[in-house]
Amino acid sequence: MTSPTCLIIDSMHESLFPMLTAIGWEAVSLPTITRDEIKTKHHGFDGLIVRSKTTIDRDLLGENPTIKFVARAGAGIDNLDVEYLHEKGIQILHASEGNRDAVGEYTVGALLSLMRNIPHADHQVREGIWEREDNRGEELMGKTVGIIGYGNMGNAFARRLAGFACNVLAYDKYKSGFSDAYCKEAGMEELFVETDILSLHIPLTNETRKLITLDYLKRFNKKIIVVNTARGEIVSLADMAQAVQQGQVRGAVLDVLENEKLKTFTVEQQQAFNILREKTNVIFTPHIAGWTFESHVKINVALTDKIKALELTR
Repeated sequence: MTSPTCLIIDSMHESLFPMLTAIGWEAVSLPTITRDEIKTKHHGFDGLIVRSKTTIDRDLLGENPTIKFVARAGAGIDNLDVEYLHEKGIQILHASEGNRDAVGEYTVGALLSLMRNIPHADHQVREGIWEREDNRGEELMGKTVGIIGYGNMGNAFARRLAGFACNVLAYDKYKSGFSDAYCKEAGMEELFVETDILSLHIPLTNETRKLITLDYLKRFNKKIIVVNTARGEIVSLADMAQAVQQGQVRGAVLDVLENEKLKTFTVEQQQAFNILREKTNVIFTPHIAGWTFESHVKINVALTDKIKALELTR
């Protein structure tokens, strides 16, 4: 019996290939393949591994795909047409376990950097300015942290807050009974009342796209800090700029943006970005929360473990 084969259409860490071999799979890696080429080359493969190259949908795979699974090398699956894949009986695998530790660490680190004015203070010292009072920060201890989405990422963040004596509240529309040693399950109304720091850990769906608007942010009783390491399209950039200008949001960490191709900003997006980039209470990073050397390998471990588990039902 020949080994099952998978087509890899993105650049992947080299650790993936011996892992696949070890579980009896053959891999064909075509990281420079175009979308049109995928349409003809995917036939005959048992699996497809993708990162972010293209959308996996009916237009790409057609009506009679041979693949049995699509594995996303990352946490989100917003580039997968879930309805189509379910219709065709194609299993969806993703690797949120692989970068949850990286996201948890980043979220704490970026939040501390913001609250202690580290980027601003560093910039001043480099410019020859030694100003202590201007950079007086605040402590994370005692703050109420509201987490929206309590999956792998939300839980990883909550675990890393355990040593800071925070009050951690978590809301997840699709879960219940998940209070644990690291968080208390709460409704959104409680988050609106109690939250000092809001951290987003939800996937991008039709339901969550532009969820965070100015009106939404105004529902919080306190002037809050917002951290987004999830997906940029969840937060309206224009509304975030207004909320920061008006003081409803007193600080923000934005690792993701609604448009991450900065040179293709709309006029509205550019105006909002121009406002935010002048603010010392806003930190930007280029979608790196889950982007570590270790997570590169851990993602492959998570994917191969899940592919191996499929062997039980092949």
